[in-house]
Amino acid sequence: MTDKISIQYHKTELGELILGSFKNELCLCDWRYRKMRDSIDSRIQKGLNAEYVQQDSPIIAESIKQISEYIAGDRVSFGIPLLLVGTDFQKSVWEELMKVPYGTIQPYLGLAKEMGNEKAIRAIATANGANAISIIIPCHRIIGSSGEMVGYAGGTPTKRKLLELENHNNSDSQIGMF
Repeated sequence: MTDKISIQYHKTELGELILGSFKNELCLCDWRYRKMRDSIDSRIQKGLNAEYVQQDSPIIAESIKQISEYIAGDRVSFGIPLLLVGTDFQKSVWEELMKVPYGTIQPYLGLAKEMGNEKAIRAIATANGANAISIIIPCHRIIGSSGEMVGYAGGTPTKRKLLELENHNNSDSQIGMF
């Protein structure tokens, strides 16, 4: 018998999220209606040898609380135990994304340089797109090399709103262009 991943849906003013927890760690906080929904869900369920079950969990409740505080402008960082489900390379990209400070943006090339592999820009962009823990792992802070807004699982209007939220709440922000 497989294990269970507790999931809940949560509507925000930015869009609807699907959140999932497994053994007291958050493994999913993603936009419910994104293009890669099926492949993300399959990766997580296969990676954990578990199936989704819609039920409450303390980790999901705390995640919803912290995300609501973030959206309200009352939180700039998260204190939720995370369970990253992906390849070692994907995990390394997601861990690097968590180092990008609140209120800042970085181009894919900058992220590649931080990771010590400038030639991996496309692979990094693909791993960024496979991020299943949106907002908390801030893939929205990554932009195109010429400063353009590029794809985001929640849609580029949502990405813009997240960046504007962080810009508004951070006097040292680099996001003034948005």
